[in-house]
Amino acid sequence: MVVIIDYGMGNLASVLKAVNSLKIEAIITSDKKEIQDASLIILPGVGSFEQGIKNLKERGLIELLNEEVIQKKKPFLGICLGMQLIMEQGNEPKPCRGLGWIKGKVEAIQNTRLPVPHLGWNKTYQPKEKNQEDTLSNNFYFIHSFHVIPDEEVKCTYVDYEFTMVASIQKKNIFATQFHPEKSQEAGLSLLKTYIDSNA
Repeated sequence: MVVIIDYGMGNLASVLKAVNSLKIEAIITSDKKEIQDASLIILPGVGSFEQGIKNLKERGLIELLNEEVIQKKKPFLGICLGMQLIMEQGNEPKPCRGLGWIKGKVEAIQNTRLPVPHLGWNKTYQPKEKNQEDTLSNNFYFIHSFHVIPDEEVKCTYVDYEFTMVASIQKKNIFATQFHPEKSQEAGLSLLKTYIDSNA
C-alpha cells in the first residue's frame, strides 16, 4: 500500500489521482497505523516551509516519519515542498529547521532576468557520470520560488532557469523531486510508475 501523507499542505488529491491511474493502490492519511503499514510513503505539498514543518509537528508526524523512513529505511518520495522539508533548513518565510534527512538548505530563487516563481515546463538533466534512471531526464512541470542546495554527496538531476537548480535528489531510500510528476503528464506518470514499482 502506498500512503500519501495528509498534513494540510495541498495537492494531495492530484497525487492520489495520478498514482491510482497507474493501477496502484494508494490512500491519503495521517493515521499512524496506516503509515506504519505502508510499503512506500509519499510526502507532497505546496506552501511555505515553516507552515509545512508546523503542520507535521501538530499532527505528530515528524517522529513517525523519522522512524519509518530513517530508521526502518522505508521507500520515500517527496514532491515539491515535500522535497524541501527533508533538508536541514528552510527560509520561507524565515529561517526554520527542517527534517534534516539530507544536509543542506532551501533558499529563495534570486533571479534578475527570469520571473519568480519558476513556473512551467522545463527539461531536466543529469551529469554524465551519474548512472540514474532515464525517466529522470525529461520535461517536467515546475512551480516554486525556493530551491534546494544540498551540502553532501547525493545523486541529483538539474534544471536550468537563469542558473542551475536541483530538480531531483536521491539518497538511499529517499527520493524527491522539485517538479510535480503528478502534473507532468506521461513523463511524470512514467517516473512515478518506475519508482513505485521498483520500491513498493
